[in-house]
Amino acid sequence: MLLGPVCDISPRMHSAIRVGLIGDFRESQRAHQAIPKALQAVSEVECVWIPTESAETGESLAGFDGFWCVPGMPYRSAEGVLKSIRHARISKTPFLGTSAGFQYAILEFARNVVGLREADHQKSNPKAALPLISPLGCAMAGVRARVRLLDGSHLKRAYGSAETTEEYHCSFGLNGKYLRLIEGKDLYVAAVDDQREIRAVELDGHPFFVATLFQPELRPGGSPIVRAFAHECERRKNAAAKAAS
Repeated sequence: MLLGPVCDISPRMHSAIRVGLIGDFRESQRAHQAIPKALQAVSEVECVWIPTESAETGESLAGFDGFWCVPGMPYRSAEGVLKSIRHARISKTPFLGTSAGFQYAILEFARNVVGLREADHQKSNPKAALPLISPLGCAMAGVRARVRLLDGSHLKRAYGSAETTEEYHCSFGLNGKYLRLIEGKDLYVAAVDDQREIRAVELDGHPFFVATLFQPELRPGGSPIVRAFAHECERRKNAAAKAAS
């Protein structure tokens, strides 16, 4: 069952792209308020919240043009989050993950593609045998910092620039000592900070699979990567409609 608010969109509901927001809606969460507005600002979008517990079944993931795995740990069902990300990856549905969505996108890939079944998030499992997601050297709660966008990435194409300044609200990220275990297997680094710490990844061979530790939904004036994501969702919707006609 899908719970939570639906974006207020124009009366032409039938023509809107449909984006599933993977996460447990909290009215007090700034990102949860910002994400639907960020999408609405760039396209005609119907946003449907997919609570993580309901995401444990495939039925709740049907009929979407794109998925956004939103910030907001702890998720009520980590398994639901991982299943949703796997669905987006395998079905090649446009995917955007931000903050915790970035962390779980890496975790899903490590477990299901690379085969690192013990890979885990150290916040939810402090005694993880393979703490792929671990505390950052410096917590980044409310920090704005420069991000360097790497050649060939959706991010660099969307921004049309080699760098941007973005906002973070996180304390965990990819444990760099395990990068060698997952790199070179379709998941590639798309952005780093000034210390070369990984701040975004993308998936090769997928139309649009972008995960950022920073939160583009909080960018003043709108975000190019949110616009690119919405455009790819629209392209998928139009292609499906054409194929069905």
